[in-house]
Amino acid sequence: MDHFSWFTLLGLDKYDYILGSILVLILLALAGLKIKNILSSDDSVLPDDKFSIRTIFEILTIDFLFDLFTNMLGSREKAKLYFPLLGGSFFFIMFANLLGIVPGFLPPTGNFNVPVACGIVIFIMYNYYGFKENGIEYLKHFAGPVIFLAPLMFIIEMISHFVRPVSLSLRLFMNITGDHMVLGVFTNLLHYIIPALFVGLGIFVSLLQAFIFTVLSAIYISLATAHDADIE
Repeated sequence: MDHFSWFTLLGLDKYDYILGSILVLILLALAGLKIKNILSSDDSVLPDDKFSIRTIFEILTIDFLFDLFTNMLGSREKAKLYFPLLGGSFFFIMFANLLGIVPGFLPPTGNFNVPVACGIVIFIMYNYYGFKENGIEYLKHFAGPVIFLAPLMFIIEMISHFVRPVSLSLRLFMNITGDHMVLGVFTNLLHYIIPALFVGLGIFVSLLQAFIFTVLSAIYISLATAHDADIE
């Protein structure tokens, strides 16, 4: 299906997903700077009088994501350590998904290159954290619990680990692409009421896919940094 994009007017439709990703990063950077300035003021301990961008980020970051990562990773220290990667992934994917709800924009995650890039980043980082936390002992995670099965388990574990970024990418890409396609079909058929329902569904799917991607990433980090991979 062809969808209108503002970038088409500039002859940049082939780079829509790149420009969309850059736009999301710019918006997140501006939001971060605004919140940083607010928190650095003298009355930063006081909540805003009305619903604001600070309120949204505080609810998502502190009340939801940070508590979630603390429970999954086992401690607040670990949650603080890995939050930049996990929180950054959540907000980027969420806003990249939501960009497709805005008329004239396509979701960057609807192009397979963007989910693949996100999946590869998570794959590289959780293995890096595993080696950083356990050193060479991290390789025991690939050997299984029984030493005579280690060669077989190593092959199985390697395949399993390389499938993870593919699984993350495909899940995100297919759900966002399917949701955007359904919204486009019903918007073309019926211009009132019914498309609004699918916009609501699209918002839910956008949040859900960002949540699933981040939760799975946190699970991979938790498994990689565990210290209980002993071989008998």
